[in-house]
Amino acid sequence: MRAKMYFALVAEFAVFAAILFGAAGRLDWREGWAFLAVFFGCAFAISEWVLQKDPALMAERLGSPVQRDQPVWDRFFLPVVGVVFLGWLTSMGLDARYGWSDVPVWLEALGGAAVVAGFAIVARVFAENTFLAPVVKVQAERAHRVISTGPYAVVRHPMYAGAVLVLLGSGLLAGSWWATAGSLLIVLAIAIRAVLEERLLKTTLAGYAGYAARVRYRLVPLVW
Repeated sequence: MRAKMYFALVAEFAVFAAILFGAAGRLDWREGWAFLAVFFGCAFAISEWVLQKDPALMAERLGSPVQRDQPVWDRFFLPVVGVVFLGWLTSMGLDARYGWSDVPVWLEALGGAAVVAGFAIVARVFAENTFLAPVVKVQAERAHRVISTGPYAVVRHPMYAGAVLVLLGSGLLAGSWWATAGSLLIVLAIAIRAVLEERLLKTTLAGYAGYAARVRYRLVPLVW
């Protein structure tokens, strides 16, 4: 499983790099390398940690993006968001090529800190919830149950909250106002998925409706 995990990470790194530097038209792009270093440094570290701590969770994370118990809407949702995500990466490179943005270095550094913070939240969520499949489904074969402790006592979708930080921080780290603005489209998609996912869980996962009533906020405490 380790070989499969690292193959997936290396392949993802290669795709990111090809899109970013292909769109930028050059390799001497400091912000592009900084983004790759921070993003994949965190991704590799967390993946190795999850593999050692919870192999069952890693096996679930490495599963197919199309699965038997997955709702139809999620089968369409994931590829559409994937295409938008690739377009978002392209916008970073095009911004570097044409010089559309002038982001101060201190804001780029703040963006990098936000990416690290977002991944830290994701790592904490992985530590708390072994049922974090990449697709929306109830894992009856693994005795799926509601997780209400740790970050789940604060918001109902803490992993999505971490992902929002990563997205917003990435645009700044890459020195692109366009990518920062574009990340809001993906954040909106995440919010829509959270709502649709909850509708499914309330009817298929025992105890989720009561949990949702106790924990009022989905992504941001006191906001939504």
